[in-house]
Formats: sequence, C-alpha cells, structure tokens
Amino acid sequence: MNNYSTNRFSQLQLISAAMLLSALSFADGHTAIEQAVANSSRPDADRERDADRKPAAVLEFFEIEPGMKVIDIFAGGGYYAEILSYVVGPQGEVALYNNGGWDGFVGAGVQERLEGNRLPNVSNIVMEANELALEADYYDAAVFVLGFHDLYYVAEPDWPAIDADNFIERLYGIIKPGGILGIVDHAAEPGVSVAVANTLHRIDPGIIRSDLISAGFDFLGEADILRSPSDDRRKPMSDPSVRGKTDRVVMKFQKPAL
Repeated sequence: MNNYSTNRFSQLQLISAAMLLSALSFADGHTAIEQAVANSSRPDADRERDADRKPAAVLEFFEIEPGMKVIDIFAGGGYYAEILSYVVGPQGEVALYNNGGWDGFVGAGVQERLEGNRLPNVSNIVMEANELALEADYYDAAVFVLGFHDLYYVAEPDWPAIDADNFIERLYGIIKPGGILGIVDHAAEPGVSVAVANTLHRIDPGIIRSDLISAGFDFLGEADILRSPSDDRRKPMSDPSVRGKTDRVVMKFQKPAL
C-alpha cells in the first residue's frame, strides 16, 4: 500500500470512529431522555402536561446528554428541571433558575419539588435577571422554555423590569463555548412589537432570533415539534380556546466554540 492509500485509509478510519462516537452519544442521550420522561418518580401533574409539551422530542433536539451541566432559565415550578435532573444523572448538574417575579409565583412549588433532597443534582437559584452573576463558561447547555417573552414583560408592578440585552449578554457569558441554548416560546404574529408580551404573553420568533444572533449566538435550526397552525396568535396564550395548544417556536442556538 502506497503512502497515499495509507493516509486515505487512516482518514477513513478517523471519520468512521468519529461517526461511531457521534452515534453512540446520540443513542446514550436518546435513551437517557426517554427514561427520564418515563421516570416513575415524576409527579402526576407533570406527566399530564407531557402530551402538550413533548419534552422528550424537545430535549433531544436541544442535544441534552448525561453528564451535562444545564441551567433551566425562568424554570417556573421545575417541570423541565426535574426531567433534566434524570437525563444528566449524578455526574451532571441542573440549575433551576427564577428571577424574583417568577419565584413569587412558584417558590412554594419549587421548595416542595426539591424537598428532602429528592433531586440532589438540582440547585435552586433565585436572582434578578439584571444581576445574573454565575460562573463564566460553566454550563454545557441552557434551556429557556416559555419565558423569553418575559424579558419584555412590564405590565405588573411586582415583576422587575428586565434589560433584555443585558440579560442575554449575561446568559451568553455563563454558557461554555460550543454550548447550546434551547428556546421554546409562544409565537406571536411576525412583525408585532415586543409589547405583546404584556397582553398576549407571546413574542415574534424573529425577535428571538435577532436578539440572540446580535448577542453572538449562532442559529443552528428550528424544529416543528410544537407548531400549531390552527392557533390564533392574536389571542393571549392563556385564552381557554388556545391554552396548552399554542403555536410554539422551538429554536436551537450555540455559543461559538473557541
């Protein structure tokens, strides 16, 4: 075998090995996610939301795997944080993060979920968005589910006003180079103002994409997992006719690798 053939054979071996490792990683992540969603320790109330939220498909799209460090942004009561805790396992970490406004709504529920150290790899963080200060380049992934529009929400005096650009910059800083940011939110009509966050609790998906690209994230793609063409996006997400069935955008971004 001549040098060219030898080199070519070596390159093919490396490519095959990389493909095999990628396939194994996907298989491990897929299995861990499926097992996490099926975990019998999950509260019944969470399980009842699975059909509308499709967490397995969402987390697979976000490339969540065992051993990761993941932060759940505006995590609410911790529906996703609990699933994530099972996916990443004992070698991973999950930060359940809410600002003061969210904690005011769900703090008791979070305490109940974490009581007795039932999710030992989950830490509860309450910190105002404008003051988010966590370790730089720490998280392998961040998930931001149904809360991006709240960066523009100012309709209630008990909800602290957020500087969206400042918060996104802080979020960018705590994600590792090469790390993933997954977004799910209620879609508003294209071209509408961010002010609809106050009345509809929705956001134009184009604003999400523009905001994150401007902050330095790369856009990796969008999935149709939670799209609902029949949704009247002019109605509030809480309207009984659309609640739980809204047209939701699912986007994946990445902080560029070094």
